[in-house]
Amino acid sequence: MSLLAYLFPGQGSQTVGMGRELAANHNIARQTFEEADTALGYKLSQLCFEGPDDKLKLTEITQPAILTVSIAAFRVLKEKGARLPEFVAGHSLGEYSAHVAAGTLSFADAVRTVRNRGKYMQEAVPVGAGAMAAVLGMQLDALEEVCREASGADASAVAPANINSPSQIVISGKAEAVQRAAELAKTRGAKRAILLPVSAPFHCALMQPAQDRLAGDLRALTFHDPRMPVVKNIDAVATKSGAEAREALIRQVTGAVQWVKSVETLVNAGVNTFIEVGPGKVLCGLVGQIQKGASCANVEDEAGLGKAMALSG
Repeated sequence: MSLLAYLFPGQGSQTVGMGRELAANHNIARQTFEEADTALGYKLSQLCFEGPDDKLKLTEITQPAILTVSIAAFRVLKEKGARLPEFVAGHSLGEYSAHVAAGTLSFADAVRTVRNRGKYMQEAVPVGAGAMAAVLGMQLDALEEVCREASGADASAVAPANINSPSQIVISGKAEAVQRAAELAKTRGAKRAILLPVSAPFHCALMQPAQDRLAGDLRALTFHDPRMPVVKNIDAVATKSGAEAREALIRQVTGAVQWVKSVETLVNAGVNTFIEVGPGKVLCGLVGQIQKGASCANVEDEAGLGKAMALSG
C-alpha cells in the first residue's frame, strides 16, 4: 500500500469564506476557530468566514487564518477516523501547520507565532523596496545564473525563493533586481515572468531582520519531537527532532522553500498518496507537476472531506 502524506498550504491560498462550512458542520472545527480567536484576542473566525478580503490579505492576518483553517480540517479528518499520514509537510507558513498536526507545537503557540511572523516579515522591508516574480518554464540552474547576473555586485539582491515545481520558480529580492531578473529570464527562454502582487519579498536575504526577531520567539517556545516525520522546507529532509524543527523554522524565513525536493523526498520514501489539508488546491497542482501519477485530494469543505476519506483508505 502506498504511504500517505498530509500537505499544508501557505500564504496565497486564502479566500473569504474558508473554513465556514467545516465550522458549521463539525464541533471540533468550530472549537478550533474559537481557540484561535482566544489566542489572538480578536475574531479571526469572522475574518475567515466573512472578510473583508483586503483585511484577510494582510500578512499578519493571512498567516494565522490559513493555519487555523488547516488545523480545523486536520482535526475533522482525525475525528472522522481518516487514515493518519506517515509523513507531513507544509509550504512555507504551512510548515507550522504540519508541526501542529505532528504534535511538535501547540496550536495556540503556533497561531500566535505566525501572527508575529507575518508582522515581522511585513516590517522587515519598506513597502515597494522588495518584490517577487514567478518564472515559468525555466530550469533552476539557468534561473540561478540569471539571478546572479541581475544581482551584480550585490550578490544577494535577488534569488530563487520558492522552487515550487520543475516549471514554476518564484524569485525574491530588491525590487529593481527582481525586475531585471524577470526581464533577463524572458530573453533567456522563460515562457513567462510575472511580478506578483505581494506585500513583502519573502524567503530572501532581505528578511534577515524578521528572522532575527522570530528566532527569539521560537526559542522561547516548547518544541516536542514530532509524532511523525516532518519534511523541512529548508533542506527537504524529514525530521523527528523538535530541536531540528525549531532551527529549520528560523532558517526558513530567509531560505528558499525547497518544495520540489520535499515532494521527491516523500516519493522516495514510498509516498504516492497526498492529502492537501486546508484552503485551496495549490499543493495538489504542484504535486501533479512534480510526480506524474500521484494521487492528491484537498480538504477545505464537506465535498473535499468525502474525497479525502475515500482516497486515504
